[in-house]
Amino acid sequence: MDKLLIGNVAIERTAALAPMASVADRAYRYICKEQGAAYMVSEMISAKGLCYSDRKTEELCTVTDTERPYALQLFGDEPEFMARAAEKLMAYSPDIIDINMGCPVPKIAGNGSGSALMKDTEKAYSIARAVVGAVDIPVTAKIRAGWDSTSINAPEFAQALESAGIAAVTIHGRTKQQMYHDRASLDVIAAVKRAVSIPVIGNGDIKNAADAVSMYEKTGVDLVMIGRGSYGNPWIFREIACALNGTAYTPPEMTERMDVMVRQAGLAVSFKGERMAMAEARRHCSFYLRGIKGAAAYRERCSHLNSLDDVKRLAEEVLRGYEKENI
Repeated sequence: MDKLLIGNVAIERTAALAPMASVADRAYRYICKEQGAAYMVSEMISAKGLCYSDRKTEELCTVTDTERPYALQLFGDEPEFMARAAEKLMAYSPDIIDINMGCPVPKIAGNGSGSALMKDTEKAYSIARAVVGAVDIPVTAKIRAGWDSTSINAPEFAQALESAGIAAVTIHGRTKQQMYHDRASLDVIAAVKRAVSIPVIGNGDIKNAADAVSMYEKTGVDLVMIGRGSYGNPWIFREIACALNGTAYTPPEMTERMDVMVRQAGLAVSFKGERMAMAEARRHCSFYLRGIKGAAAYRERCSHLNSLDDVKRLAEEVLRGYEKENI
């Protein structure tokens, strides 16, 4: 398998799992890793929250060997806090620290963090320099195409980050204003790849192996990253690996789909406790049910999941219905 190097961290050139708040938690990452995710990044971690010893923030920092190679992602808009937070992250032994400069969500961008930094290259450079200087592991950044359609500045922005010592950059091919609408621009991703000599990871609109292969071929990126395309479909990582290796891919049977759904819920319970895990499982389980006959009724059931036993009963009901349809 061809490998990418970010600093001294070797990553298989198949597909990475994107950092997604309230989705890519430890249980979800475990499942995606089992299905072949080559690299993963944590949910966003607040630099100030970490510096002020917020317990909820600290819970996001846990790294297990199962998940490696693995990055912890920081967000913030003040170089000094970002540097201090990066130093604190070293206690959790990440392989890489990633800086979020691309989140479009108003509560992040509206406070000067995330994609708001796309409007201030000088500040972004200062943050990158501060974090790179604070730790002795590779530091990367995740960016967007720009703030809006009149300020597509990702190539120049990436060059500034490279000069600050950033070891790799992930580019989501949409602007902040686009959020997750319209198509991600492969042209912008390709322009970033041409603009820098560090590795570039491409992100946006990869829903299957064909999309991943297309991004590799049309942009020249060193790695692709999957976000929403993995919802309820962790097998996408296995599918992409098969396509790149020239081997046959066999989609999961319904039994495997339901087994993995239950396994993810069970992992979440073990990590977070049943109450919190079930609140989040209502959304996760609905992802696994897309495309199934009678999915609307099953998804309605998801809103009433209160225990792991509820998830198991739902899976059993889905399988019974599926078997009747396929006798």
